Amino acid sequence: MTEPTENNHLLTKLGSAIDSVTLNQVRHILNNLSPPDVAHQLETAPPKSRRILWELVDPEISGEVIHELSDEIKMEFLGEMDSAEVATLTEGLNVDDVVDILQQLPDRVIPEVLQAMSAQDRQRVESVLTYDEDTAGGLMDTEVITVRPDISVDVVLRYLRRFEELPEITDNLFVVTRNDDFLGNLTLGKLLVSSPTTTVREVMNTEIRAIHVDLTDSQVAQLFQRHDLVSAPVVDDNGHLLGRITIDDVVDVIVEDADHSLLAMAGLSDTEDTFSSIAKTTPRRAVWLGVNLLTAIFASTAISLFEDALDKVVALAILMPIVASMGGVAGSQTLTVVIRGMALGQIERSNLNWLLSKEFAVGALNGLLYALVAGSVVSLWFQDATLALIIGLAMAINLMAAALSGTLLPIILRFINIDPALAGTVILTTITDVVGFISFLGLATIFLG
Repeated sequence: MTEPTENNHLLTKLGSAIDSVTLNQVRHILNNLSPPDVAHQLETAPPKSRRILWELVDPEISGEVIHELSDEIKMEFLGEMDSAEVATLTEGLNVDDVVDILQQLPDRVIPEVLQAMSAQDRQRVESVLTYDEDTAGGLMDTEVITVRPDISVDVVLRYLRRFEELPEITDNLFVVTRNDDFLGNLTLGKLLVSSPTTTVREVMNTEIRAIHVDLTDSQVAQLFQRHDLVSAPVVDDNGHLLGRITIDDVVDVIVEDADHSLLAMAGLSDTEDTFSSIAKTTPRRAVWLGVNLLTAIFASTAISLFEDALDKVVALAILMPIVASMGGVAGSQTLTVVIRGMALGQIERSNLNWLLSKEFAVGALNGLLYALVAGSVVSLWFQDATLALIIGLAMAINLMAAALSGTLLPIILRFINIDPALAGTVILTTITDVVGFISFLGLATIFLG
């Protein structure tokens, strides 16, 4: 593996090579990189250069490279291949990597690709394709090494020597019955230090927790993080061993979840390509800009209800954005914490009331603090105690409303099967704007007449 400093130097040379040297030299530089680094070069290149680079990738590593690409770029390249080319591309890859590639294809194309595979590969891939891609079944690799509990360590070692190489990231063997019922695991470390005459049953670990095939990928990631796992067995309802999940796939899940949360907050797809074309990017962003415009119009409608008060006191128009802005920031803080807690599986029905009380108390305390600050500033600014009282009360009301909304909104959205990360920010902003405007202008109408 190329060291990071050397790797960066190669990537810099490659970038200049596209414009200054022949394609053969570019091909040489490109194919001396590891597949993940080749994928990185493709992802950081503008569309025209990306297409040239892809044509230069050695066919022997093209399958590994395309597996490392983001979903959007992966679909871009796969969409231009026929079924035979895709089948050739997947040769030599792990089953879970093959499935990951096939799941990017249209449903009508998948049977054609499967038909072009060998019978053994097709059977293994089909067994995983039956599971949803966002579950443990969709993540698992069926290539596992199993042993029986009644054989000796010496027999296990002789059995392992028959392999040309072990499957990648093999840190333990799985112990099963003759019917493939999962019993436990035997770590390679334990295997190497145990007496040759010892049976597997004596040294195996029966406390290892198997992962159910229908568990979501996010829950799988939480288990790996919580128990510091490198690999874990996957079982069905009857406890039969189906395959294993390895840490490399879990890292992908963690990165995808982080990308989704970050991009969804701005109303963007988690497959967003930084260098995608103007024609693709513009309509995607236009959709959520349109949604935001509608919510802004709704907030402005709330302001129009107090037109008479605004006509009388110009200071209200100057101060009004302060209340809405403070509520938006406070609400976003709470929303982010709650969405993160939900993603980590920390928020449950049993602790929801405590969390709601805590966030409301924080909102109330911060509301009182900044009510005093804002009131003092306005009193000095406009020399008007009544106006200072109005903005102070409105500030306190909006920060408490923001805390409640930021806590309850993602839970409600999740309950009705709407992604909180995607819709939460837009809805929350509307709520804090409307509450801020109504509380501020409503109090002004009451106190100023």
